[in-house]
Amino acid sequence: MSIEALVEISRFYGTNPDYVLAGGGNTSWKDSDTLYVKGSGIALASVVPASFVKMDRNALARIWEKSYLKASDERESAVLADMMAARKAGEEQKRPSVEALLHDILPFAFVVHLHPALVNGLTCSQRGEAAMKEIFDHKAFWIPSTNPGYILAKQVKTAMEYYLAKYSKPTAIIFLQNHGVFAGAESVEGIKELYVEVMSKIGAMIRRKPDFAGEIRESGGAVVEITRTLAELAGGSAAFLCDHEIAALVKDRTSFAPVSSAFTPDHIVYAGSDPLFSEAKTETGLREAWKNHIQKTGRNPKIIAVQGLGVFGAAATEKAAGLALELFRDAVKVAVYAESFGGPRFMTRDQIEFINNWEVERFRSGVSTK
Repeated sequence: MSIEALVEISRFYGTNPDYVLAGGGNTSWKDSDTLYVKGSGIALASVVPASFVKMDRNALARIWEKSYLKASDERESAVLADMMAARKAGEEQKRPSVEALLHDILPFAFVVHLHPALVNGLTCSQRGEAAMKEIFDHKAFWIPSTNPGYILAKQVKTAMEYYLAKYSKPTAIIFLQNHGVFAGAESVEGIKELYVEVMSKIGAMIRRKPDFAGEIRESGGAVVEITRTLAELAGGSAAFLCDHEIAALVKDRTSFAPVSSAFTPDHIVYAGSDPLFSEAKTETGLREAWKNHIQKTGRNPKIIAVQGLGVFGAAATEKAAGLALELFRDAVKVAVYAESFGGPRFMTRDQIEFINNWEVERFRSGVSTK
């Protein structure tokens, strides 16, 4: 049964941290009438058949016949309402992935969207599009950085139509700037073959891998005091991480620049968009730096880099603090891999603010960090 194959491929990638962290990634299977797409915020590693939302494909197709307001908040609210209305009977308590529309329009039975750090070393780099064309020629196409949801699906739809007219067949690989990759196939075996090709071809171009040797998760003295202070400020929990790569990044603000903003929506959801870099190590200095950060950004920092020590994840729960560190380390990988393609390239401030203020991503974060 294909829903069982969908569960298998979802868990296959979801249990491999080289492909998926936290609630990242989404998968689907479709027949002529129904799209089965992963629920928002549900981890791929633990999905069961009930984790997928059954969507009426005819109702989803009618969304393309409608006109929506240009203002992003009103537009996304209206599209979300129409997507919710496309759920089949009995699915009313489930919330589909925000990329359900995109999954539906791709002309393949199985679609798997992942954000491997290796892939994002390409998609979050200065030469990403040019390098993609050099590596994959016309076997894949590139979507410039675009807000997730309806606008992204619309842009992919337009690009697909252009590609089909030019090459007389659909592409099975779509790279999204600052957002990972989509792969589509008629079987899970076909999906695996595509990801092997993507990872091996990009991997062959990588000149340097991150050095995570010498990992320290806990330490005494200043680290203990800073952890306590940050946990109090976050109203929950804090955790510490350092290794050779991170130690090099926290030497000073200039060294920290390659990871000083957000690469992808997932990094924003779990690790925040604006890490706090602090030269101060005292409680008083950290409290002042924390206050200044909130005044500047309007949000608590989830990642706090302390010069000469390492990085701390701070959040309302122990799980959320740990996920912040996991996604920060993923951002470190992305930054290192991006060196092979002209250096790192962050999301724009407009796109970062869209994700920070988007109700969909607040929902996903709330589900996956409990």
